Amino acid sequence: MQERSAWLAWAQISGIGPVLLQRLQAQFGSLSAAWLASPDQLQSVNGIGETVLKAIAKQRSQLDPEAFLAQHLQANPTFWTPADPDYPRLLKEIPDPPAVLYYRGNAGLLNPQSQMPVVAIVGTRDPTDYAKRWSHKLAAVLAKNGVIVISGMAEGVDTQAHLGCLDAGGKTIAVLGTGTDIAYPPRNRTLHQQILERGLIISEYPAGTPPSRPHFPRRNRIIAALSRATLVMEAPQKSGALITAYVANDYGRDVYVLPNSLDNPRAVGSLGLMSKGAQLILGEGHLLELLGSIPTLDPLPLHQKQALAQNTSLPAMSAELEEIWLLLKSQTASSGASVSFDQLAEASAQSASALSGGLLQLELLGLITQQPGMRYEITGSFL
Repeated sequence: MQERSAWLAWAQISGIGPVLLQRLQAQFGSLSAAWLASPDQLQSVNGIGETVLKAIAKQRSQLDPEAFLAQHLQANPTFWTPADPDYPRLLKEIPDPPAVLYYRGNAGLLNPQSQMPVVAIVGTRDPTDYAKRWSHKLAAVLAKNGVIVISGMAEGVDTQAHLGCLDAGGKTIAVLGTGTDIAYPPRNRTLHQQILERGLIISEYPAGTPPSRPHFPRRNRIIAALSRATLVMEAPQKSGALITAYVANDYGRDVYVLPNSLDNPRAVGSLGLMSKGAQLILGEGHLLELLGSIPTLDPLPLHQKQALAQNTSLPAMSAELEEIWLLLKSQTASSGASVSFDQLAEASAQSASALSGGLLQLELLGLITQQPGMRYEITGSFL
């Protein structure tokens, strides 16, 4: 039995959630081994009582993991499990990672080797014009500085965050509480399509899953986990955005808040976050300064960095990609420093979108790294 099919199969068992899956894996070494375990062995796992054990026995007898995987792929051709090498590594750090994460769009945005920072922008579904304006503005600023903006594609602040990022030519990720094929709310159908074309849509729910109230608070932990920082723009006392902020804090991520008026009931919750350690956003430049102080992720595991150091031959690439590589290498050599996106765009015959896509591919190949301010440099082994 493949470990991938085991993760998918266990995710179908009633009463088995992400935390119990982690315990099963720790107890048996793999979920494929856990699938073959006896009832007595399973009952030794903390959290598996008589009710859950009966559900496991009944549903396990009716489910063949390999056959179910083949069937599931017909409606859900693209998804990750923790057994897959491309599963987002920041999700592996949390205590309750999704057993199955479905995706559509540019999967490279969450490539485990990518250094591109991800920042969440969240808030109320019914924001003031002030919060809408600043959500759009800050998303655009982040996009222009090479930051991926992530949000939940809900009405209000989420929508403005995605639009601000897309309007600035950036890359955005939407985490849904439905299947990735369902645009919710329906009025965001056009936005849903734009994100599919220029960003990434993810969900822990399979295709065809309709909106359900419990799904939306659950998806907030994914937004928080994937983000290096969470920006709460405006949120009343009972708001899903506050859940995202609290979870982000639990995961050790930074939380920032947009200043607002004490007379505004839609901001009472977000302002209350300041008493819990959240920092105020005092403008676009100030936000970039705050984000610049967050340590960057190491783009490659140690064994991959060692392999790159030993093998400096270039991988096969298209003529267009090689053109971008040679341009960056020549500009880096002449300046002796990193090169800005604007400098490359001015010297390249390719469109800005083609250039941006090419730079992302080179980064995912481990050939270049992106620095703050959308500046690029050659990876040391390939200088």
